[in-house]
Amino acid sequence: MRGTTAASMGQGSLKSDAILLLTALIWGFAFVAQRAGMAYVEPFIFNGVRFALGTLSLLPLLLMQRGQGQRLGTRQPRPTAKTIALGGTLAGSVLFVAASLQQIGLVYTTAGKASFITGLYVVIVPLLGLFLKQRPGSGTWIGAVLAVFGLYLLSVSEQFTIDPGDFLEIVGAFFWAVHVLVIGWFSIRIAALQLAALQFAICSFLSLATAIFTETILLSGILEAAIPIIYGGFFSVGIAYTLQVVGQRGAQPSHAAIILSLETVFGALGGWLILSESLPTRGLIGCALMFAAMILSQSPLGKDGFAQKVWRFISGRSAPGPSGRARLK
Repeated sequence: MRGTTAASMGQGSLKSDAILLLTALIWGFAFVAQRAGMAYVEPFIFNGVRFALGTLSLLPLLLMQRGQGQRLGTRQPRPTAKTIALGGTLAGSVLFVAASLQQIGLVYTTAGKASFITGLYVVIVPLLGLFLKQRPGSGTWIGAVLAVFGLYLLSVSEQFTIDPGDFLEIVGAFFWAVHVLVIGWFSIRIAALQLAALQFAICSFLSLATAIFTETILLSGILEAAIPIIYGGFFSVGIAYTLQVVGQRGAQPSHAAIILSLETVFGALGGWLILSESLPTRGLIGCALMFAAMILSQSPLGKDGFAQKVWRFISGRSAPGPSGRARLK
């Protein structure tokens, strides 16, 4: 009986890991879609339309969740309208800044470099815990050193210059890290799907408003960028978010964190396969060091991983692991 139970649990964990791997694949190739879309439209209109599509893609899930709750007769504490408005506005505003920096950066850099630099938020989140009076463990500090050295090899030239796109992605990584903390704070106060849809709507509104005043909006360009926009909005947001929620239910937090970090690898692979991007040996070594830094920052060196401690501190509950970042691209 025990053997059967253990086997079932093992199969369930393997299935969850496979779902999370598919999630990482979709997110990684989203960098390719975002990069390709810049050939037809400008950054803010691209983000405005794709996040609007992402919001719409979550509406069926919201309706299903609401109907399921009514059938089961579950009664969960309802957040106040003020809490919902504050959480959605704050998360959506930070998401707007992070996504804008990422999208503008992709005009000037490659999908592969953008994916690895963005992935540094995994290392930055624990370091931001210093401002929450949390002490990082040895894995965090080792990861930070590796990340800085890897970033130097990837983005800083032998003449000590850095591409504008890489710089924007670096700044954006800090905002992605802040976004993780904001989501962590509000995720126990607002239903996850409700918070996700609201922040996407806010991000879409801010992006479209900015596009109206700063960009030339052409319907023909939007139609030409339809495939990248649909992938970025429907697949990367609607489908991948759903898969993440389903996958993390049966996966170990450490497994989920590491598997979702493969998003960076898939981003570089997609750039190579689809956009014919390439990196010199120096850049590849930098990527390897940065990926090692991400793994180290998520691995519990000792009884507890530092990222989990930060999550518990800001949310007041057991940590789902760094992968519970609600990254929500």
